[in-house]
Amino acid sequence: MLYAAALTAGIFDARAGAVMSAIVILSMALTPILVLLLDRFLPQPAILMHGIEEPPCLTGRVLIIGFGRFGQVVSQSLLARDVDISIIDADVDMIRAAGSFGFKVYYGDGARLDVLRTSGAGKADAILVCIDRPELANRIVELAKLEFAQARLYVRSFDRGHTLRLIQAGVDYQVRETFESAMVFSAHVLKGLGYEPDEIAETLTDVRQRDEDRLGLQLIGGITAGRSLMRNNQTTPEPAPLTRPKHAARALNPEATEAVEQGGVRGD
Repeated sequence: MLYAAALTAGIFDARAGAVMSAIVILSMALTPILVLLLDRFLPQPAILMHGIEEPPCLTGRVLIIGFGRFGQVVSQSLLARDVDISIIDADVDMIRAAGSFGFKVYYGDGARLDVLRTSGAGKADAILVCIDRPELANRIVELAKLEFAQARLYVRSFDRGHTLRLIQAGVDYQVRETFESAMVFSAHVLKGLGYEPDEIAETLTDVRQRDEDRLGLQLIGGITAGRSLMRNNQTTPEPAPLTRPKHAARALNPEATEAVEQGGVRGD
């Protein structure tokens, strides 16, 4: 009897050991899977950020490079719609000004790739290049096209030649810094001279269309206007009227006569 009991106990212990071993092996195999499932479907605990500052500008929807007169005006409409804005500027006074607007600000050179990355360009929906130096604007455009393809590019153009280069670079939108203000200015002049609102609107529409058509022709090399000036080894076209003048030029002093005979100066 004792022998039989001992034999039975031995068999039971062997079976129990085998079962326990199988359970251990199975649990070891399933644990990583269970951990992944729990991590995927269970809500994550809130991370306490008290006393910890997030890296600058990592959540800005719009990154403005250059907060001078142009950038400040541009920001007003975005600010009115509560758009999340981050600012890069290399001028301490402009950084202080941007801070007073409540924007996230970053002091540095916006034409440097490391500064753009640190300031959150990689997560921006739009990058606004508002600086007044065309060569730096071109560099920023080049970097943004290569490194931050997710962001739309809106660029302040210095003049007509710069506009042509920006279009060729593939920016999403560009505007010559003086064009729109000059159009509004001229509209008020026409109004003061007694023209009707519909006449003014028709005139401005015509000027805009002629300007756009001329840019298109210049892009494909179908038009040249007088002499060309060089900037950054690229041609800047001479200014030319969008509407054919009805009268020849008249010089009113000797200096003007010389200037007219030699040619014009750079325009918008």
